[in-house]
Amino acid sequence: MKLEIHNTILKKIGSIADELFAEVYVVGGYVRDLLLGREVNDIDIVVVGDGVLFAENVAGRLGKKKVVTFEKFGTAMLPYENGKIEFVGARRESYNRDSRKPDVAVGTLQEDLSRRDFTINAMAVSLNKSRWGELVDPFHGQDDLDKKIIRTPLDPMATFDDDPLRIMRAIRFAAQKGFSIDEKTLAAIPQIKERLTIISQERITDEFMKILASPKPSIGLRLMFDTGIMAIVFQEVAELSGVDQRKDHHHKDVFLHTCQVLDNISTATENIYLRLAALLHDIAKPKTKKFIEEIGWTFHGHEEIGARMVKHIFRKLKLPLEHVPYVEKIVRLHQRPMQLVDGTVTDSAIRRLLFEAGEEVDDLMTLCRADITSKNPKLVQQYSANYDVVYQKMKEVEEKDKLRAFQPPVRGDEIMRICNLPPGKLVGILKMEIEEAILEGRIPNEHDPALEYLLSIKDEIMKKYTEEGELK
Repeated sequence: MKLEIHNTILKKIGSIADELFAEVYVVGGYVRDLLLGREVNDIDIVVVGDGVLFAENVAGRLGKKKVVTFEKFGTAMLPYENGKIEFVGARRESYNRDSRKPDVAVGTLQEDLSRRDFTINAMAVSLNKSRWGELVDPFHGQDDLDKKIIRTPLDPMATFDDDPLRIMRAIRFAAQKGFSIDEKTLAAIPQIKERLTIISQERITDEFMKILASPKPSIGLRLMFDTGIMAIVFQEVAELSGVDQRKDHHHKDVFLHTCQVLDNISTATENIYLRLAALLHDIAKPKTKKFIEEIGWTFHGHEEIGARMVKHIFRKLKLPLEHVPYVEKIVRLHQRPMQLVDGTVTDSAIRRLLFEAGEEVDDLMTLCRADITSKNPKLVQQYSANYDVVYQKMKEVEEKDKLRAFQPPVRGDEIMRICNLPPGKLVGILKMEIEEAILEGRIPNEHDPALEYLLSIKDEIMKKYTEEGELK
């Protein structure tokens, strides 16, 4: 079978290969996506021979000076336009069981394709003029692609044992593409899952975040749970599973509920950290679960305890800590909007939520709507209508009081100057008094009324503070 290839750079590489009498193929993800009708920027080239030398020749012909080479592995990388081209000599690999870094030796194209993770990535297309576009598919990857099946070229135990990260990649491909994992391949995962412990946390987290970023994350999460991978990679999420029952009271499986919330929110946002907040929104329920007679199951304080768990989880997964405050805030506040549905709720309560949520209020509401997972259409409609009411209240208060991204209208340096105070705790107390008055609606969120209020309270508060000995 021959494929149509219109990529200009591949035509140039093929022409250079013919001039140098080199046997050259484009392989892997590029071929897979070509068969799927997609174009990608990253290209993998296999040379039957010296891949590094060929890459240097290509770079010279293209007028490119920057070639990154890895002589030990016989690979080279050439940045090009919006992507990169990686060159490698056809090779065979063997692995030390304590490491995922292979020992590399020169091999045939067949050996090179056999070492790849899945059959859908173990296809090659010739770039030489005499065989231009000819598909080389020794492991029937095209059939698996058509049937949407993920299968390893060799025995899955051997493939996963050589590089255990392929376990996560199998699950990630299933989530990203909606494919099924071949029965034999899937059965191997629980048997060899402990091998994941030799993989760096950064690489595991990278695959996990790609699962979260997929169109339907629950596919990957449920595969991870069912194969036992979740208990190794993300124990806190694995512990969400399970339903306890006392008398006539039971609670829904929090893991399955979380999967549904993630799928719901993934139709509304590609913000990976909002999706992560959705994953973690009930993370503390196992720690706070309690059965109370006449009430049933309760999870009091799970939102606050869950927020406190966020930083630890980020550190364990080696995620960038600058996103911790955002995720903490969403987890901490995810119950609050529903508490504001009551018609007797005051503007003050709305102001406090707007103040605490700040710029993240829309993301918070997106999570709240995604958190509706009832299978009863009437309940879903009722909860959605309740959130509509809350959102309208918030919009009205926001337009009136301008509390989003709230900054006190009288700042700390002005308080110090007016009250003749050095930096310290008392300045913060006075600032909080102004904030409280705004949130309670006693003064508008404007500079002059806030300054007037400061002047009216400062002497009494400063006197009280001094009498208590705090200022001495």
